[in-house]
Amino acid sequence: MSRDGAVVEQKTSRDPAMTDVARLAGVSHQTVSRVLNGHPNVREQTRLRVRAAIAELGYRPNKAARALVTGRSQLIGVVAQNSTLYGPASLLGAFEQAAAEAGFAVSVGRVNVLDRASISAAVERHRDQRVAGIVVIAPTASANDAVGAVSAGIPLVTVDGDPERSTPLVTVDQAAGAFAATRHLLDAGHRTVWHVSGPPDWFDSAGRVRGWRSALEAADLEVPPLVPADWSAASGYRAGQMLARMPEVTAIFAANDHLALGILRAMSERGRNIPRDVSVVGFDDVPEAAYFIPPLTTIRPDFDAVARETLGLLLAQVGDGEVGASQRTIAPALVTRDSVAPPA
Repeated sequence: MSRDGAVVEQKTSRDPAMTDVARLAGVSHQTVSRVLNGHPNVREQTRLRVRAAIAELGYRPNKAARALVTGRSQLIGVVAQNSTLYGPASLLGAFEQAAAEAGFAVSVGRVNVLDRASISAAVERHRDQRVAGIVVIAPTASANDAVGAVSAGIPLVTVDGDPERSTPLVTVDQAAGAFAATRHLLDAGHRTVWHVSGPPDWFDSAGRVRGWRSALEAADLEVPPLVPADWSAASGYRAGQMLARMPEVTAIFAANDHLALGILRAMSERGRNIPRDVSVVGFDDVPEAAYFIPPLTTIRPDFDAVARETLGLLLAQVGDGEVGASQRTIAPALVTRDSVAPPA
């Protein structure tokens, strides 16, 4: 009662709880929990019904309480090399977006070197944060060895690692993309295709070499010598200077778009027109590829799909507590532009 004698209504309302969401959606509270955790074993219709109930009630999960109960937070740890290379950077950005849509924050542990000591230290820092799980972007042989040495006991998925590993892994089908690029050049009428490769210790590079070689062997055509390089445009330029002096070179598959950019410049300086004299295909479909001169035909990896599959494998481990040997391989797509033509 107030000072003037009026009766004051006591506030009895409370914030909605998970049980309220379950009641409105007509499901169990365990199902609501699975939806909140992004568990894959929930029917899409049920997931939509739960999401609608959450929106209607304005329910907000108590993340602090959940962390106390489960011993883990709504935080996912990622270990990645401190690099501006387009592929790894795009994978990381796509994963952060997918995690955010599922209600998870991402803590990125960047390492300068992908070796056992650096990756193990980054994983331990994430464990100290009580993360729900860890993703390691491990594109090199040294990183793969380090992942094998990481202690068990926490959900972990490797991205772009060794396809021969039996642990949870998500990767782009590098060999299929390289096969498609090489086949596209052969279909244009070229009698063979030269390949400017990436670094030999990268799984991406090795897979692209396999796909290129397989396409030529399947067509019963000559496999020319491999032209080794790194991932940079400068390295592509140096390789292009050599290839530009070889009149028998009419088609080149570059292991990434930056290599292709360097090749385009070297060919132009030598007076060899793209694509009239030499056709070029890249890999990655960087945003600038459509604005090269000429616009570059390339292979586009589906980084968003890699991110979604990675998150799904990780959350399945978080939900079930079991580490399986599931692997996901995501097919890339050929993007045709103006850098390929029949040989003169």
